[in-house]
Amino acid sequence: MAFRTQAWYQRQERVGYSQSSSLLTEWKKEEELSFLNEVSSVPLQQSLRHLQTAFSSFFAGRAQYPNFKKKRNGGSAEFTKSAFRWKDGQVFLAKSTVALPIRWSRQLPFGAQVSTITVKLESNGRWTVSLLVDDQTIKPLPAIDKAIGLDAGITSLITTSDGEKIANPKHFAKGFKRLRKGQKALSRKLHGSLNQDKARRKVAIVHVAIRDARQDFLHKLTTRLVRENQVIVAESLAVKNMVKNRKLSKTISDAGWGEITRQLAYKALWYGRSFVQLDRWFPGSKTCSSCGHIVEKLPLSIREWDCPSCSAHHDRDVNAAVNHLAEGRSVLACGATVRPQKH
Repeated sequence: MAFRTQAWYQRQERVGYSQSSSLLTEWKKEEELSFLNEVSSVPLQQSLRHLQTAFSSFFAGRAQYPNFKKKRNGGSAEFTKSAFRWKDGQVFLAKSTVALPIRWSRQLPFGAQVSTITVKLESNGRWTVSLLVDDQTIKPLPAIDKAIGLDAGITSLITTSDGEKIANPKHFAKGFKRLRKGQKALSRKLHGSLNQDKARRKVAIVHVAIRDARQDFLHKLTTRLVRENQVIVAESLAVKNMVKNRKLSKTISDAGWGEITRQLAYKALWYGRSFVQLDRWFPGSKTCSSCGHIVEKLPLSIREWDCPSCSAHHDRDVNAAVNHLAEGRSVLACGATVRPQKH
């Protein structure tokens, strides 16, 4: 990457994958870089491919300029089929005669063929091994006659059109005391010392525990929603813009709204369900689900309101979920737009 950066800023020259690969071959011949020969060439080549993708995205305007990864935050190595051996449920990496001592989180599907293995060192010092397989055991679930609309929130993480409110577990808030204590201890350590590294790892352990708890909860929630409903309709949220609110950014990031919709999308595809995401400008909260009247303003502080047209009383979140379901049905039925000002 340093060579690419120098070539770009000094000569406005783009260095491609083939040139980087040739440089890697030359580096292996140097005595100072002889350690590159101690590992398989496949992860090194894969890292060059990932680097090429990063620079291609930068030059296409889809991403910022690539940065070096910090060593203390761990790293990863990707092994394709030619760089590992799968035998009797054990993994043997290239240039290694000993199987990886893996503690499996789950069993692989019967007859699954492993195509890629990624070994990653996390910031808390934990090693993880991810196996990419084509799971043929995933089959569509039996069709059921039930549809649901979802509305995302902070106090209630998800409110459904059936009136169910799923409380927000607030994983970050639960681990905040431990995190605050660890970060205060880290700030007092001498920069570059072993004690600082130990304190940094303790902070990383808390962060990883919060992330794992959030992921576990969201996976269980989205799996239940997909199993119990044939059609799921959710709103589209501009999370990147919403976290710019300094008062709510921490809570919004902890909620994981973007992760919920991501999981619902691919799980619905797996199990033969329909998942619809509405346009982000659809006024679900401000629209009366009884008569369709749209109020001009509805601040977040107002949780219940009465329709000025038909006098119907609404719970803000339940009303929005009902409107999302109705618009989702329209989209599925005729492909209608969800923008009210259009046909």
